[in-house]
Amino acid sequence: MQCVKLPISVTVEINLLLVAVTVSALVTRLYGIHFPKAVVFDEVYYGQFLSLYMKHVFFIDESGPPFGHMILALGAYLGGFDGNFVWNRIGAEYTSNVPVWSLRVIPALAGSFCIPLAYLLVVELGYSHSSALGACVLLLMENSLIVQSRFMLLESVLIFFLLLAVLSYLLSDLDCPHLVKYMGMFTYFLLLGLAAVHTWHVIGDRTLSHGKVVVQILVRFLALVVLPVIMYLGFFYIHLTLLYRSGPHDQMMSSAFQASLEGGLARITQGQPLDVAFGSQVTLRTVSSKPVPCWLHSHKANYPVRYENGRGSSHQQQVTCYPFKDVNNWWIIKDPGRHSLVVSSPPRPVRHGDIIQLLHGMTSRYLNTHDVAAPMSPHSQEVSGYIDFNVSMPAQNLWRVDIVNRESDREIWKTILSEVRLVHVNTSAVLKLSGASLPEWGFKQLEVVGDKIYKGYQQSGMWNVEEHRYGRSQEQKERELELKLPTHSDIKRNLTFMAKFLELQWKMLTVKNEESEHKYSSSPLEWITMDTNIAYWLHPSSNAQIQLIGNIVNWTIANLSLVVYSLMFLTYLPRRRRKVEDIPQDTWEQLVLAGVICFGGWAVNYLPFFLMEKTLFLYHYLPALTFKILQIPVVIEHLYIHVLRSPAQRKAFGGVILGVLCSVYVSYHNLSPLTYGQPALSSDELAALRWRESWDILLRKR
Repeated sequence: MQCVKLPISVTVEINLLLVAVTVSALVTRLYGIHFPKAVVFDEVYYGQFLSLYMKHVFFIDESGPPFGHMILALGAYLGGFDGNFVWNRIGAEYTSNVPVWSLRVIPALAGSFCIPLAYLLVVELGYSHSSALGACVLLLMENSLIVQSRFMLLESVLIFFLLLAVLSYLLSDLDCPHLVKYMGMFTYFLLLGLAAVHTWHVIGDRTLSHGKVVVQILVRFLALVVLPVIMYLGFFYIHLTLLYRSGPHDQMMSSAFQASLEGGLARITQGQPLDVAFGSQVTLRTVSSKPVPCWLHSHKANYPVRYENGRGSSHQQQVTCYPFKDVNNWWIIKDPGRHSLVVSSPPRPVRHGDIIQLLHGMTSRYLNTHDVAAPMSPHSQEVSGYIDFNVSMPAQNLWRVDIVNRESDREIWKTILSEVRLVHVNTSAVLKLSGASLPEWGFKQLEVVGDKIYKGYQQSGMWNVEEHRYGRSQEQKERELELKLPTHSDIKRNLTFMAKFLELQWKMLTVKNEESEHKYSSSPLEWITMDTNIAYWLHPSSNAQIQLIGNIVNWTIANLSLVVYSLMFLTYLPRRRRKVEDIPQDTWEQLVLAGVICFGGWAVNYLPFFLMEKTLFLYHYLPALTFKILQIPVVIEHLYIHVLRSPAQRKAFGGVILGVLCSVYVSYHNLSPLTYGQPALSSDELAALRWRESWDILLRKR
């Protein structure tokens, strides 16, 4: 038997233009990224999270999902960063243990690969390789995009995934920008809308069988809905797995969440009894974190006989909510029918619907409320520690336990896990945190009231047992000593991933940092014409500095391209409705798709900022700017092919384009010292670069 050798040939196609723009992008973005070896603008913000990642310490960042932080943390991990650096001010010199190049290389690579993605996207939209090259040249020389990609910041990563998502949709329906920042959700919704239109056309295509239509719908649903959800959950799973230690943001979370973290509350509560029983000694933490997390508290001070407005009080012992751990936060769960203040053997657990009394551990006053107006919230009842002044004001200190998250009507009150409403038996008022602060006589602690009109689910009226022990001492002096001892026993409890995920999502949506005015904050209207800039870094002794300033020629022609596209669209649309076809159908569809991607990409990444109540900066505009720049070659190619008719017009138009490209380069070159931070310019040279009066270019006085 004779063996026959079959010839095998491999054909490799290399797009030299694509290779060239990729190499150019890598050079412009990666060159000298280790300079300056100091904290640059928002690196002070992202660096704090980076250190927490390296130390596995839990944190909350309400600005977006964890994927972006995890990407930055990957660079830090590969560089061997140990997390030991104090990110306390812009300009602080990095110490030798901080791998500056590794921290910045991933954003720089993301910014670099945005250029070939832009090339492929323009080609995929049906435009020529010359137009794709033009888009790349404009993006290559966009100073603001270069600056933002050279430091440990997330905008270049976001833009990379935005472009990748759009290109992937056009090729195979994939999306992931929403994993970096929530602003990516708007592009995601744009793609969902585009997919819905395409799906509607598929349904109406009679050349396709029913089976093929179902398969296409299913594929789009899996790619654009199921896969992004799985990825979103997956990265949060990794995030919560990595951050298993207690940290500075713990108090924003529930007691159950805190107890699932290593150290902190987990250390304090480790091994506590799980079932709350009659005789239990407990601290009661409000489920609400507004205005701050706090614990039910009392102390040896009474309400004033009369308040500042002349209104009278019961003059009984103050009951407040105190935002710090304290021995006066301890209460004893007492059975109203018995005198015992200790846990029996075996313990008698407290169940949903049981009537209890709450005895303050250090002062032995019963938690009480009655028909007396609360000090700061007169529409609600005062809550006090009952003192018998023999003035015909009997004790009203019975409370019904209402376990809100129960699974059965006789469920046992669980430490940490149960969310409980305490309902006053006499008046049906609910024990609630009002949110108001008491005056000096109340030590500015938070007011607790009895709310008779409490309705629905309100976190301010929900409490959970955080620290818990079984009381063993009947005598007051012995009990006071016992309350000062640490808790004991050995029962372990962990939240499921979904419980932690849902709680974290809620906190990210509802817990907002206090916004304050910033010197370089700006409004969306200022971004269009770049009337603002941001000083990222200033050399401590020279005029060398890094500024977020865009290529003003790019921004101008990008604005012009949006206007021209709008005019073309508004001209073609009614004429085509009247059956006047100036351009072929396929050209019209190509122009519309390009408008949806480029004009739509600009709109969804820009217009939502007008509705946001947060401090905004020029860098928020960069994703929208990228799509706006991609609109330029689309408009130019359409004008050149379908509007300009004569060779003379096209030749003149080509000359204008060449002149614009030269102007783009001149603008890029002149602003380069502010883009790369070197060389240092003289004061006169810097003053000459202040092309707008509103630009704040720093001049060091000597």
